[in-house]
Amino acid sequence: MSAWVEVCAVDDIDREDVVPFEHLGCQYAIYCSPDGTFYATDGLCTHERAVLADGLVMDHIIECPKHNGRFDYRTGEGKGAPIRVNLRTYPVKIDQHIVSIEID
Repeated sequence: MSAWVEVCAVDDIDREDVVPFEHLGCQYAIYCSPDGTFYATDGLCTHERAVLADGLVMDHIIECPKHNGRFDYRTGEGKGAPIRVNLRTYPVKIDQHIVSIEID
């Protein structure tokens, strides 16, 4: 069963930035795109489990801080070596300036 989980206020994430979020022992990454749209993915790189929120956001790409693997955070798609497994993405909604993600 899925549930919406409040993550943070809209103002807690700058455009072209990422913040970490932990819920029930799982790591997530929450992004704000250049146009102000919010996205969510698993919070650990699929290559060697580095924390993605420690990485660099450029446009719609998150770069892993460990081995420079890159993902499109809108879709979770890996963008080349060393990435072989895409990130899981999660629905995001904004309600009364609060960012929430849907977790199953």
